[in-house]
Amino acid sequence: MKILMVLTSHDQMGDTGHKTGFWLEEFTAPYYVFRDAGADITLASPKGGKPPVDPNSEADEALTDTTRRFQADAHARESLASTKKLADVDMNEFDAIFYPGGHGPLWDLVDDDKSIALIKTAYEQDKVIGAVCHAPAVFKNVEIKPGQNLVGGREVTGFSNSEEEAVGLASTVPFLLEDMLKENTATYSKGDDWAPHIVVDGKLITGQNPASSEGAAKAVVQALQEG
Repeated sequence: MKILMVLTSHDQMGDTGHKTGFWLEEFTAPYYVFRDAGADITLASPKGGKPPVDPNSEADEALTDTTRRFQADAHARESLASTKKLADVDMNEFDAIFYPGGHGPLWDLVDDDKSIALIKTAYEQDKVIGAVCHAPAVFKNVEIKPGQNLVGGREVTGFSNSEEEAVGLASTVPFLLEDMLKENTATYSKGDDWAPHIVVDGKLITGQNPASSEGAAKAVVQALQEG
């Protein structure tokens, strides 16, 4: 199993002056699910190098078993500090592509031509595509044929409007993820705020929020094992 994990390079929350990036748990939980399943993992980001982590995801109340494991794992921290540039990545070399969330992807990966091309190639080659929390934003501009978005007619989830309102960022983000998915004719579903909710539609796998990261990653591994 060769899995490409794509992280944001964006570290600013609009023009608020607040820092953002990827959400640590949404990287570490899937990373260890994949690694413990024996997968070969490659990390990439638009700019390469060390992607920005959302400082809020490193606060004590946000820490989890996997984030603590990561902090003690020199190899994993070294891998994260030296991500490949997306421009240097070839989807033909991977069996799956997975996007951790955080608010960062709403600003950079959503419009990133290379990311869009990677997702399109993964779809055309019938590979597993996964995204958790805010990361389904990366599907916004992925057209699989003229006028049809990747998520059109598919069952998906992602960070809900009510969760965005709860964190006080509904008016800061460039768009509300739930609304965007519905506008692209996806069948959107959600669980309770902050509770795990994973949706599997063929080889498209999405998770609603940080608590859904591990379950979404396990669904990716299962889809790979089933071929």
